[in-house]
Amino acid sequence: MLSPVSSSLGHALGHRVKGAWHPVWFAALLSLGSAGAQAQSLQALLEAAQGYDAAYLAAKAQFEANRAKAEQARSRVLPTVGLSAEAFVNRRDSSAPGGALDDTFNNQTFKLGASHPLYRPGNRLEVEQAERSLAAAEAQLQAAEQDLIVRVSQAYFDVLGAEDTLTFVRAQKAAVSEQLAAAQRNFEVGTATITDTREAQARFDLVVAQEIAAENDLRVKKLALDQLVGKTGTEPWRLPAPVTLPAPTPDDVDAWVRRATAEHPSVRAAQAALDIARLEVRKAEAAKGPTLDAVAQYQWARAPSSVAAMPGYLRNQTASIGVQFNLPLYTGGALDNRVKETVALEDKARNDVEGALRAVSQATRAAFFGVRSGLGQVRALEAAEASSQSALEANQLGYQVGVRINIDVLNAQSQLYQTKAQLAKARYDVLVGGLRLRQAAGVLKAEDIQPINALLQPR
Repeated sequence: MLSPVSSSLGHALGHRVKGAWHPVWFAALLSLGSAGAQAQSLQALLEAAQGYDAAYLAAKAQFEANRAKAEQARSRVLPTVGLSAEAFVNRRDSSAPGGALDDTFNNQTFKLGASHPLYRPGNRLEVEQAERSLAAAEAQLQAAEQDLIVRVSQAYFDVLGAEDTLTFVRAQKAAVSEQLAAAQRNFEVGTATITDTREAQARFDLVVAQEIAAENDLRVKKLALDQLVGKTGTEPWRLPAPVTLPAPTPDDVDAWVRRATAEHPSVRAAQAALDIARLEVRKAEAAKGPTLDAVAQYQWARAPSSVAAMPGYLRNQTASIGVQFNLPLYTGGALDNRVKETVALEDKARNDVEGALRAVSQATRAAFFGVRSGLGQVRALEAAEASSQSALEANQLGYQVGVRINIDVLNAQSQLYQTKAQLAKARYDVLVGGLRLRQAAGVLKAEDIQPINALLQPR
């Protein structure tokens, strides 16, 4: 099965106005054949992008940071143990009664303390908040992965579309060149007017300008793909033509919307934010209540004796264990206003969830109907391609027998190659649109590109 580029090359080689095959096609065929060894599939370039794209790697790092933060919150309900030590050299100069006191001494202290929260509801609520924050971070990482899949696929097919455009422009240039040569010959023998030659020359100059623009567009598209995947000289596999494009499954927009509202990362992240806001309200209310901690401490100290009857240094060891109770009685209204703040933030989070649901619902519907419309456009353009080919052949025959003029043939050629370029782009748009539909529904995964990758063929 031939690619759209190869099939269009062969088609243009087989359909000529007059003269032999144009040498441009042989160069094009050689360039396509030599590129096959360096061509990459969509799957291979996606894997390369996953190890290179800065936005995706940043999202992964953020997820790991959130995971560590969640572990920090769990420490709030676990015991804490601390060790401290002090050592000082002191200089004393005193005019105490009974004689001046002038000496130097040192003292040391070691403390080992431990505490364990017995009743701190706010700490346990923080643990629950950390778990919901981790779920939100996981949803954000999934959204970043889906975005990368779509960006790589779009850049991949942008390159293919730019290559097709350049190929069709060059095919049109070769055809117009032959038409120009035929018009010049006919004018020289007196069977055509100078108008035919000038029309063909004008169309040839226009196609040359289009070729320059198409070459630059291809260059830019390749640079964008190279930068995205971290490789140079990428050569995507081709999409053969004709090809059967996959339709949305299921073919029911409401089913897609239901999946989106249940599984989309932005909805899950917004729901997690609402849960965190609700827990924050409970935590603010709990801050007005008592707390109870179990504490234990062991202290060893060495210092000069302060008792005249016991000169020298004394060592003291103290061990204590007990509970600490705290209850805020008056905080200047800070705790009450904190509760009001968290209640308002909960209302905001609730509206954010509703906004996320509406946004993904609208995006999913738009993506679904976009794919449906794209499939319809492909079918219409396939019919238009066949009609344009027939129209060109009819105009070529009419020109040879004298019932059509040169501009008719040139217009038919232009229409044919424009239709071919639009058809190729429409096919690529349908494939990327299917991925965008799954992204809009929040169910896009890396393995979803495998059916598309299976349609592609090495150069």
